[in-house]
Amino acid sequence: MPDHGPQPVERQLPTEEARDLMVLVRELCRREIKPRAAEEEDTGAFPRDVFTQLSESGLLALPYAEEHGGGGQPYEVYLQVLEELAAARLTVGLGVSVHSLACHALAGYGTKEQQAEHLPAMLSGGLLGAYCLSEPSSGSDAASLRTRAVRGAGDGGDGDSADGDDGWTISGTKAWITHGGIADFYTVLARTGGEGPRGISAFLVPGDARGLSAAPPERKMGMKGSPTAQLHFDGVRVPDARRVGEEGQGFAIALSALDSGRLGIAACAIGVAQAALDEALAYTAGRQQFGRPIADFQGLRFMLADMATKVEAGRALYLTAARLRDAGRPFSKQAAMAKLFCTDTAMGVTTDAVQLLGGYGYTLDFPAERYMREAKVLQIVEGTNQIQRMVIARHIAGPESR
Repeated sequence: MPDHGPQPVERQLPTEEARDLMVLVRELCRREIKPRAAEEEDTGAFPRDVFTQLSESGLLALPYAEEHGGGGQPYEVYLQVLEELAAARLTVGLGVSVHSLACHALAGYGTKEQQAEHLPAMLSGGLLGAYCLSEPSSGSDAASLRTRAVRGAGDGGDGDSADGDDGWTISGTKAWITHGGIADFYTVLARTGGEGPRGISAFLVPGDARGLSAAPPERKMGMKGSPTAQLHFDGVRVPDARRVGEEGQGFAIALSALDSGRLGIAACAIGVAQAALDEALAYTAGRQQFGRPIADFQGLRFMLADMATKVEAGRALYLTAARLRDAGRPFSKQAAMAKLFCTDTAMGVTTDAVQLLGGYGYTLDFPAERYMREAKVLQIVEGTNQIQRMVIARHIAGPESR
């Protein structure tokens, strides 16, 4: 009888070093991440020890320069690592993507002095980062954010300013922050000038800054092990040396980060979809009805074929965008397409996996229902899929007429 079960993903990796890296990642997933996933997601436990191990292994720093502790890997390798991690547990894969997003501003726009001072610890020193753009009243319309940074106002709480008159005082609330309340550093977008995108600047804020506090984590449908919380900035003092980029450049920095971050979400989505497909293949190969495996029935075989095709198509799409990025070519349109297609694929494939498992798919005894709940958030984070469609349409049809 032929083997109907899942087969390992055949990856296109550019170097022997990348192939060795993938072996390391798969072993880490098999040994340390996947066995704990169901129980810890059920109890809402965040695997901080896993992130420490990832940092020690260099897996939190893969797409950044080696001179500051990065892995020096191209995005096509980094994203395939993310996919493997997300297939084992989305809390881990998406957490690595968010950490990379939080490092993007300093790595891409910081001064050499800032990079030398902060990047080694951020990339491979055991620290965990978070990215603060969204607010309670500004999600998709990020350029309308209200958190404000005022130069030279307030003090550090002990009568002395953080950086004399050159320091900044940040006040406001950020929302939907992955790793909110547990991160060691936050990349924060705050308004330093007038209304609109040109009045926004970026800051690197320590997680233990005075005046910074987190609300209780949101009660989410999925990814319960990954804390998502509002952050309150109550007169948080930050020296000017922690402003990243020029004043007013923050929104451009944010958009640049989001193009790369969307590829991270796309890769995570394909990881979840691949995990659901593997679960469906294993179940249908072992489940007997009418004297033979249900994987032999044409209706189910066609569902599996469609699921596998969508997963492969999504993987090809995010890798195409990654290779454009690695070549220094524009990739914003392809990043939006990848985020849109891959996350819609994850939602569809996980829903089909639940259907293929029948009643068992609806129980907590199998991971299919968890994959389905987790897939939903990927259509929302880092730009909803409706926003992705707007981005794509602008690229192919030009801006909307007013």
